[in-house]
Amino acid sequence: MSDRASAEGWSRNSHPVCKADTTDTTAHLRSVPQKPHSLIHQIGIEVDPNYIFLTNSFLNGENVKGTRYQKSFSAHLKYSFQFDSHSAYSRIFGKPYQGAGLSWYTFGDKKYLGNPMALYLFQGAQISQFTPKLSLNYEWNFGLSFGWQPYNKESNPYNTMIGSKLNAYINAGVYLNWILSPKFDLTSGVSFTHFSNGNTQYPNAGLNTIGLKMGLVYRVNREHSLSLPEPYQPLIPTFPRHVSYDMVLFGAWRWKGVAAADMEVLVPRKYTVLGFSFAPMYNFGYKLRAGLSVDGVYDGSANVYAKDVANNFSSGATLFRPEPPPPRFVFITPSFSRQWSVGISGRVEYVMPYFSINLGTGVNVLNNVGDLKSVYQVLALKIAVTRSSFIHIGYNLKDFHEPNYLMLGIGFRFHNKYPRLHR
Repeated sequence: MSDRASAEGWSRNSHPVCKADTTDTTAHLRSVPQKPHSLIHQIGIEVDPNYIFLTNSFLNGENVKGTRYQKSFSAHLKYSFQFDSHSAYSRIFGKPYQGAGLSWYTFGDKKYLGNPMALYLFQGAQISQFTPKLSLNYEWNFGLSFGWQPYNKESNPYNTMIGSKLNAYINAGVYLNWILSPKFDLTSGVSFTHFSNGNTQYPNAGLNTIGLKMGLVYRVNREHSLSLPEPYQPLIPTFPRHVSYDMVLFGAWRWKGVAAADMEVLVPRKYTVLGFSFAPMYNFGYKLRAGLSVDGVYDGSANVYAKDVANNFSSGATLFRPEPPPPRFVFITPSFSRQWSVGISGRVEYVMPYFSINLGTGVNVLNNVGDLKSVYQVLALKIAVTRSSFIHIGYNLKDFHEPNYLMLGIGFRFHNKYPRLHR
């Protein structure tokens, strides 16, 4: 990605704008070269003791051991780079940092849950600075975890929580950062973690934890701008408020569970999901944009139902945790006209260097029949590729609780007037 990536989302008057000054009192500042600063490279280690939310019967004691799983532990190794504290990026976005991490988890049952590892991207920044050496920061992680022991009808029948060996890993938290020395920082805070497979495999109840996080960060190199005059400030252009347009094309696959007679059944095949969104977004400043989105989707599993051949019973009610179907059922796929919909959603987007986090909630307004008659929620991560394009990784929920489908795709931004910033 370009080091001159666009910066997005704050208010017009949030920062003073540095303009050319011809007075003699600032002549020494004009001699400071206006060029990108060096990056600060960092290595971090972290340990997290966690509490597991008992949201599934397997965790609550319905397992081979007959015990509750309430505790977990993880260890993390991280690399990140941070912008020089005098740079425009640091002044606008709160000294942001970003990088990649590797973590190891244990839940107390390697045989039936596994000891998974996660490989992830992360980003954080400062929320508030209390003293020159103490600040409150946030951080999010997003990646993939592997090494799980998933549900198996024969060898792992009680694990109705995790259905695949590969699961998404999402983490978010806040923490205090103490600067111990020019080379070391100490961190301590709380974080929330979620594991699930995005409905690409059943079961998909997911696993959630909350806990403490404690870490140590080592700076490999010092800031380049330490040698600059103390009054030095970067040029921060006035932000031009404007409307930009995001077009996203996405696809995924999913499983479907339905109710039939007096039992829960799993349709024995995967279904295709294809969709788009078009969102005019008002850019309030460097860090925030919001607007409305037109969302279209074709869901090959929508309104599929099971028919009991023996008893001539059929139903299409969607279920959260189905079991593989008995052979007496046949599954009926409706016509295309009952498998597409168009909705309108409100969107808000938090923008940082390289990454944007998009949240939305909406309702289907065209062809909202059967399964498609719902309120839906969207959570998406946008990863900048160029100034006008990005990778889109999102997830769609139904009625605030029911897993729906992944949204994996690409996006394009039009009429983008964000100023270009040197780091």
